[in-house]
Amino acid sequence: MTFNEKYKNNALLIKTFEFSLKIIDLTEELQEKKKFVIGNQLLKSGTSIGANSKEAQNAESKADFIHKLKIAIKEADETEYWLFLCDAHKSYPNCKELLNDLSEILKILNKIISTSKLK
Repeated sequence: MTFNEKYKNNALLIKTFEFSLKIIDLTEELQEKKKFVIGNQLLKSGTSIGANSKEAQNAESKADFIHKLKIAIKEADETEYWLFLCDAHKSYPNCKELLNDLSEILKILNKIISTSKLK
């Protein structure tokens, strides 16, 4: 069984997992270009979005669930900053696709949180 098979009904986990894989690819490319600092920051924050979303699936309460997803949003915001830097600098790879993916993830996270608060 793969991650995608196990969580096929959870769009957030699928999207964050696929995003993490793309972040790994980007950070490997950055490391090859000796862009270690931003690469390391991106690897940590970019993969943490999915890890926190996954952790939220086993939350102890609704408040804990929301809290873990809010941490995922903070990590997404940090990741967005690093991607904006990469995209703006001429010696870094284009990150527009990752920024679009991240925008979708943020919309999903915000929707889940707002819906969870209503229940």
